[in-house]
Amino acid sequence: MSLQWTAVATFLYAEVFFVLLLCIPFISPKRWNKVFKSRIVQTIALYGNTYFMVAIAILVFLLIDAFREVRKYSVTEKVDLTNNPTAIEHIHMKLFRAQRNEYIAGFALLLCLLLRRLATLLSQQASLMASNEAFKKQAEGASTAAKKYMEENELLQEKLREAGIEVPEGGKKGAGPQEENKALKEELKTLKEELGTTKKALQKSDSDVRAMKKQAENLTVEYDRLLDEHSKLLATSDKKSD
Repeated sequence: MSLQWTAVATFLYAEVFFVLLLCIPFISPKRWNKVFKSRIVQTIALYGNTYFMVAIAILVFLLIDAFREVRKYSVTEKVDLTNNPTAIEHIHMKLFRAQRNEYIAGFALLLCLLLRRLATLLSQQASLMASNEAFKKQAEGASTAAKKYMEENELLQEKLREAGIEVPEGGKKGAGPQEENKALKEELKTLKEELGTTKKALQKSDSDVRAMKKQAENLTVEYDRLLDEHSKLLATSDKKSD
């Protein structure tokens, strides 16, 4: 076996080893994802796409060359070599090597594509598992919060009943959440309307108070003016009497 085909066979054995390693069932995709995101693998993957394309191109070229060699030495049926057994053995040996090289290159190309696909699928599965766990925790948190709000709502309704405030029928136990929400919305709307009316009345009272205050200030000023005029008149009448 020549040097190039020895390298291809070594590459094929390494691919078989890594494919079997990735297919081990007790190693979870999360663990593989941690390995893929390690510093060493990330450094290799920085130029991984270029290396992958170069490897694919080399394997395709070697596969074509091996296929050409197989066709080249598949001439024993077309050429009569019965008088030269040594040539027949030589051609059969060359044909066997060409077929062996064809299988090596073909399987190396197939496993190269399979290895890349397995790594991608494991990484995607790990991401999906992480997202699934996050969504599960979020749903559990939302369910816990909803239960907490329902308990607080029931406690609030009990306190309102104890305080003598009538609670709508929708807020009682046994009513559906939609009816309860509808009743609470109506009660909130009523309270908002009453609050708006109270605000308007308060604003009107403030306006009246300001008007009365201003009027009182004007009366005080007018009273002071009249008092001054009265004092001046008294002073003038005293001078005339003298």
